[in-house]
Amino acid sequence: MSIRPYLQRLSLALALASTPVLADYQLTEVANDLDHPWSIAFLPDGDYLVAQRPGTLLRVRTDGSITPIESTPETYFAGQGGFFDVLTQTSESGTRIFLSYAKGKPDSNGTAVYAADLVGNELKNGRDIFWAKTLKDTPQHYGGRMVFGPNDTIFLTTGDGFDYRESAQDKRSELGKVVRIKLDGSVPNDNPFKGELSERIWSYGHRNPQGLAIDSADGTLYLHEHGPKGGDEINRIERSHNYGWPLATYGVNYSGARVSPYTEYPGTQQPIHHWTPSIGPSGFAIYRGDMFPEWQGNLFVGALVDREIRRLTLENGLITSEQTAFPEIRERIRDIRVSPEGALYIITDGAKGRIVKITKN
Repeated sequence: MSIRPYLQRLSLALALASTPVLADYQLTEVANDLDHPWSIAFLPDGDYLVAQRPGTLLRVRTDGSITPIESTPETYFAGQGGFFDVLTQTSESGTRIFLSYAKGKPDSNGTAVYAADLVGNELKNGRDIFWAKTLKDTPQHYGGRMVFGPNDTIFLTTGDGFDYRESAQDKRSELGKVVRIKLDGSVPNDNPFKGELSERIWSYGHRNPQGLAIDSADGTLYLHEHGPKGGDEINRIERSHNYGWPLATYGVNYSGARVSPYTEYPGTQQPIHHWTPSIGPSGFAIYRGDMFPEWQGNLFVGALVDREIRRLTLENGLITSEQTAFPEIRERIRDIRVSPEGALYIITDGAKGRIVKITKN
């Protein structure tokens, strides 16, 4: 058994004792009374889009007014299903959106991605560019986080469906994976399993990834995912690698029974950080903005269970410190994004969700 996890915890405990105070900042509530907001994306005119899990996409203007976007896809809204992440891409021809969501019906549903042109407050020329080939009969563990990759690609997380954990290790299945597609839904030629049934897969062995971010400084892809009871993880994602679930985990079943006797397993990757007990990580941002130079390279992670935000420092591939950030926001956190001007936007979860903007004081 490797001693690396114990060394990580020791170094983190020492760092926590001397973690510096957060920068001078101020909080501004931008919108409230949102219905289970899940993600936020920025538009070139300063407005932004907010995807709500029950199946609505909103335009929130800088003055706080809200307008629903029309012609969105029908979603399977049940359990954890609904609308998930939204990305925007703006070019001379206009703005295109990419929306991940739960598609299907109770006995056959899965994670999908819808692409469309945003024209005014309506989606046009829309179609699915991805729908998981492996459907399930559970309304849990969809993943659903997206990020733009290099060469006009999208990385997307999918969950293991809760009752299908073994599928995360099956490269014929698209459950429990990070997939990589082009913006039109086709398969990039350099995907690791090209030519196989699983040719859209980039990495595997994931449980329910709820955070995905690329460090703009070096292009590294990071992911965090929920463990079962304990064992939430942050992973550095690399092409074709296996991240262990359910062969190796630091968590146990909700009953207390073991998922696996192993925290490490040959051929699987170790997380760079993990939490036991679980914090319920959700939302993920790597700060590379200009507004807060003291946060350069810091990771910001929302915590659904602990109702807070964590700021982590990353040095030489290891998490060296962790602290609670913005303690004024004592709510379940669903999304964290860095705006073009370098402000942080925090999305709180629930029937009365809020958008909170963090700027320099």
